[in-house]
Amino acid sequence: MNFTRAAILPRFFCPLPLLAGLRMDIPENVARHAVKSRRMKAGDALVLFNGLGGEFAGRIAAAGSDKSERLMVEVEEKHEIERESPLAITLIQALLPGEKMDMAIQKAVELGVRRIVPVISRRSVPRLEGGRKQRRLEHWRGIVISACEQCGRNRLLEIDTPQDLASYLGSLDPAPDMGTRRILLPDADTRLLEHLPTLGRIDLLIGAEGGFDPEEIRLARAKDFFPSRLGQRILRTETAGIAAVAAIQSLWGDF
Repeated sequence: MNFTRAAILPRFFCPLPLLAGLRMDIPENVARHAVKSRRMKAGDALVLFNGLGGEFAGRIAAAGSDKSERLMVEVEEKHEIERESPLAITLIQALLPGEKMDMAIQKAVELGVRRIVPVISRRSVPRLEGGRKQRRLEHWRGIVISACEQCGRNRLLEIDTPQDLASYLGSLDPAPDMGTRRILLPDADTRLLEHLPTLGRIDLLIGAEGGFDPEEIRLARAKDFFPSRLGQRILRTETAGIAAVAAIQSLWGDF
């Protein structure tokens, strides 16, 4: 199977040890998606990946009935292929309401972001008290998996447990030598794409719908986050991170 064909086959995240020549039942949730949502049947080709690198061409050896969620797959061969960006981009995103946060995470995966740090800023509307943090994290991880299946990434984007913005900033070391930190502010003097490195690590800090308060900006600047803006228009927070990453990937990444 060539890589071009493999890239357009149905892809499924399978968090199990995978090995060429293996014949195995895949997890029920994966089987359910393949059989009921994708209407796959015995003999159909697919691609599996487990997040540890590379992807495996396979074929459905046996599929259960409509009432069964069993799916047996024969793993045929491993393709040592990665689709990661050469840039280590971390998106530090203040919490957004509901589907806006989901979209920001989904598009970050597609655009090659390596890590997302959801933070609770003073102007964040969702607060995620108690057990809601863990429930939202599991929901977001599901979005990451679906986006990786769709866009071809074989390594899962890292997503942190939501944390207080001030605490996160306080935990940071100075900015790395081969990298930069930027906080997006609509009134900043410097445009985002000025003075960025050609390679290395890029940390982008994006505020909530109400922006940052002055103390948060002070704390960020103390940790080497340089104020930057995106053009002359004020973008919504769910748009700003996506636009910034796309621009960076276009000039220095893999676009």
